[in-house]
This record gives sequence, structure tokens and C-alpha cells, in this order.
Amino acid sequence: MDSGAVIAGNRQSDYPIRWAKAEEWEPAMKMIWRTFLKFEASDYSDEGIRNFLDFITDEKLFHSFLQGSYQVMVALDGQAVVGMASVRNRNHLSLLFVDEPYHRQGIGRELLRRFCDYLQKEEGEPYMSVKAAPYAVKFYQKQGFMAVSPEEQVGGIRVTSMEKHFKNHR
Repeated sequence: MDSGAVIAGNRQSDYPIRWAKAEEWEPAMKMIWRTFLKFEASDYSDEGIRNFLDFITDEKLFHSFLQGSYQVMVALDGQAVVGMASVRNRNHLSLLFVDEPYHRQGIGRELLRRFCDYLQKEEGEPYMSVKAAPYAVKFYQKQGFMAVSPEEQVGGIRVTSMEKHFKNHR
């Protein structure tokens, strides 16, 4: 992956997207929590909100990231993490969040595109899966994902299982 590639922001300067560094973990998780509370928490039970917070603050997750088994990309505005995407279990999109002031500037779409390209071209994966929050289902549909099961609730978290199959899979 080209670690120096940038995307053009619609209203701001360019936002580099690259593999995350260890020191960006905490700022990324804080941005995710802020964004989750603003846009998604209202769709979840108290149990679901607690489970989500437990997931993003779990030390095991951070250690998996440090060991390279939990892959993370970030979008930056200067030093600030303004977008983050992660993949676990080879091809499952685990988290994709963009800070509110940076919504609708293509950052989430570009993070997703970069991960799809990486999984297809570098890892030979035939598809990417995601358990989409209600707030994100339409976004994923626009990016070529299809629901593979109806919405379900897991630990108080509402999700729709979706997949995007890659064209020209080797």
C-alpha cells in the first residue's frame, strides 16, 4: 500500500491515509467513541453501548493491533486522526468511523476502498464482510455491499451482516 497517498478533501486540505501507528490508537478510539455517541448510540440499548465501549477499550484489541493481527488505517488532518478503519479475521471490517466535521468528504469511502484493494490485491481475499450499524447500512449499500441476513441484535448491538464480493478475484 502506498503509505503517502492522499485523497482530496472537498472543503479542507488533503487527508493522508496510511497504516496506523501505535501512538494513534488512543486518539482514534476517542474519535470513534465521540462519533458513536453522536450518531449511533441512540440505536442501541444500554447493554449495547456498554459492549461497544468495552470493545474499543479492550487491551487485548490494542495488543492485537500492535502484533499486526488487527489491521488499522487512519486518515489524518495534520496530526489529528479524523478517520479510522480496521479489519479483523482476515477480511471482516471491524470499525469504520469518521469524525463529524469530516463527514461527507469521501474519507470513509476512501478508507473502505483502500482496505478492499488491499484485501483483494495483497491478501487474495474474495470479499469483505461487515456487521453494519443501522446508521451505516445505506452507506455500505452505496459502496457495493449487499445484506446477507436481516438485522439482528448481538449483545444489545443492532447489526446487519453485509458482504462485498470483489470483481476480478484471482
